[in-house]
Amino acid sequence: MPEMNGQDLARQVVALRPQVRILFMSGYTADIIAEQGELAAEWHFIQKPFATHVLATKVRQVLDAGQE
Repeated sequence: MPEMNGQDLARQVVALRPQVRILFMSGYTADIIAEQGELAAEWHFIQKPFATHVLATKVRQVLDAGQE
């Protein structure tokens, strides 16, 4: 995305659809991602590489977050 980064895109999507859940994935650690700009508390993160079952578990957690 030459015009913006993932965090900028997430902010725009959430502005339009506040109920959308955000899951960032990166080969960088969460610390490095945070250095580029703070991830919002309600956004989630998974570090690459990951196994399919780990991704499935994380997606389930993200979808269930806030549903309690």
